[in-house]
Amino acid sequence: MIAFIEQFQRRTPLGWLQLSKETGRLLVALSGIAFADVLMFMQMGFQSALYDSNTKLSRSLNADIILVSPQARNTQNLGTFSRRRLYQAKDIPGVKITQAFYSNTITWKHPETRKDTSMQVIGFSPEQPALNLPEVNEQLNKVKLPDRVLFDRNSRGNYQQAIAQVEQGKTVTTEIERRTVTISGLFTLGASFGADGILIGSDQTFLHFFPRREAASVNLGLIKLKPGYDSQQVAKELAAYLPNDVRVFTHQEYITFEESYWQKESPIGFIFGLGTGMAFVVGVVIVYQVLSTDVNSHLKEYATFKAMGYRNQYLLTVVFEEAIILAFLGFIPGFILPIGLYQLAANATALPIAMNLSRATMVLILTIIMCGISGAIATRKLQSADPADMF
Repeated sequence: MIAFIEQFQRRTPLGWLQLSKETGRLLVALSGIAFADVLMFMQMGFQSALYDSNTKLSRSLNADIILVSPQARNTQNLGTFSRRRLYQAKDIPGVKITQAFYSNTITWKHPETRKDTSMQVIGFSPEQPALNLPEVNEQLNKVKLPDRVLFDRNSRGNYQQAIAQVEQGKTVTTEIERRTVTISGLFTLGASFGADGILIGSDQTFLHFFPRREAASVNLGLIKLKPGYDSQQVAKELAAYLPNDVRVFTHQEYITFEESYWQKESPIGFIFGLGTGMAFVVGVVIVYQVLSTDVNSHLKEYATFKAMGYRNQYLLTVVFEEAIILAFLGFIPGFILPIGLYQLAANATALPIAMNLSRATMVLILTIIMCGISGAIATRKLQSADPADMF
């Protein structure tokens, strides 16, 4: 190992010398790699924001087991089932509390502009917390009165004036389905791809917004277990006991169920994945053009090495050295630029877009692979060429 390190230290860095000799070509190559990295970062960032924003509410549910309709696809499209199933669930040992949860999208008028905006409204009994959000649970008494809601301060849109008024204790009203609605409190969760924000009210307020909806038709059944009971085991017993007009998930299984929809069934998830793949291909083409041009411009030098007895392996190492150098140098601006772009996108869309270590590592690995593939393609001529033909 020591001998290998010493040999490596004595080795002439031909790859770096060739790249640094043509400064203009090097800068063009780094710009191309950075561009491909920025594209991958943005596509992966939006894809991650899609999953995170659309599962935030699911992750916040205060339940060990969740009942859903077989027609449910995601939180914005849940379907309904009979509330009777919640009463039947209490027959299973270990079930402590069951709670009805209502959810739907609705159009409300912006408190300031009076323009129609799509919001997700959820309702449940304020006597029993349905969300693991302390900020919400501390204000449940504010939604006991009819037509009073809590408003998500991270909703998409310009709500600064309305939020400031609520924080000052002033009354802020707007309109939903020709009903006057009062914003009585604030909480923080965030917008999603399906709605600009979330409103929380009591189950009675929810039914006021949807007069054709029956209280016996619920969207989710939230089940809390007694201490000492395993959620997986109780879920199996519930699935065997209840009719097939409901599906039974543990809390984690329900989150996975929703993520799976956005990953596999939603066209948006596919589009972002395709965009990442296209950015990777663009990077391969750009790096190949640079390395191929470099190889062609130094064919005589490579021929001299071959004539002196150097094997193809050594020549390939030089090209791959260039590819690795380009990968790491190009990744630096390709990593820095998306940090600012993420912030701009988060401010404009109210979506949870931010840089994280796992995504940075993934893009770095893809960049190395991208440059490695380009180097392998660019060296084909060197492997098959005869030294005499190169002069």
